[in-house]
Amino acid sequence: MSERGADDVPNPDQQHIVNADGQRLFCRYWKPDGPPRALVFVAHGAGEHSGRYSRLAQTLMERALLVFAHDHVGHGNSEGERMSVVDFQIFIRDTLQHVDIVRERHPGLPVFILGHSMGGAISILTACERPDAFTGVVLIAPMVQVNPEAATPFKVVLAKLLNHMLPKLCLGAIESKWISRDQREVDDYDQDELNHHGGLSVSFSVKLLIATQRIEKAIPTITWPFLLLHGDVDKLCDIRGSQMMFENAKSTDKKLKVYEGAYHALHRDLPETADSVLEEVGTWIVERIPA
Repeated sequence: MSERGADDVPNPDQQHIVNADGQRLFCRYWKPDGPPRALVFVAHGAGEHSGRYSRLAQTLMERALLVFAHDHVGHGNSEGERMSVVDFQIFIRDTLQHVDIVRERHPGLPVFILGHSMGGAISILTACERPDAFTGVVLIAPMVQVNPEAATPFKVVLAKLLNHMLPKLCLGAIESKWISRDQREVDDYDQDELNHHGGLSVSFSVKLLIATQRIEKAIPTITWPFLLLHGDVDKLCDIRGSQMMFENAKSTDKKLKVYEGAYHALHRDLPETADSVLEEVGTWIVERIPA
């Protein structure tokens, strides 16, 4: 069940931060019983919200990690026009603001960032902006590059032209059937009122395209540790982006694990895949917490 309608203003009593534009961003925190060993920020994907990461967050919390997240501007319980952002950099700015707030409350703890899909792009660019701020980066089916067949040079030029003429023109929606091989997860996604079930605007699509172009330029400069997890039947975020990042990043501590037959949301795929992903992520993070 949703905590509010998609276009309502959040309840002021709910946990939130206020970003630089004065917008309330709804936050979630999963705190271990004892003192946390590390902090983990979770960046959700396009059209969804932070509540969809509860199981993953609880698994990490059981390892004495403090997990925190917010709904991005225009998503979930946060303020802002649905699925609209003036500049992709706003997502990165808001992430750094939230990380700084939590880091200040827990000084001296290592900080990790975990992102899925568009949240993967946010995580990559956030870590690139402050490469020394994060002990490690976990990427689950990240949006690193656009499918080359879908984004031909002609289509890219056309999209940018339409962005100037008809920025709100609606393109295709996210096809939920490609989220997971588990039909229960697909149904849950479709029934989640906090998810965006409409199409993506030309404007938002161009913002995503520009973000992937920024990532492609940044990859050769990356030196921070990262874990990449991707399904080889992912039709929403091209696995070739993860392969390209793994091959071209300068990081010495890097790992790419491919899940055969898996779809996009690996952490919500068939139980055996989801369980493996949660174990992989938790182990990778804990192994990198300084003694």
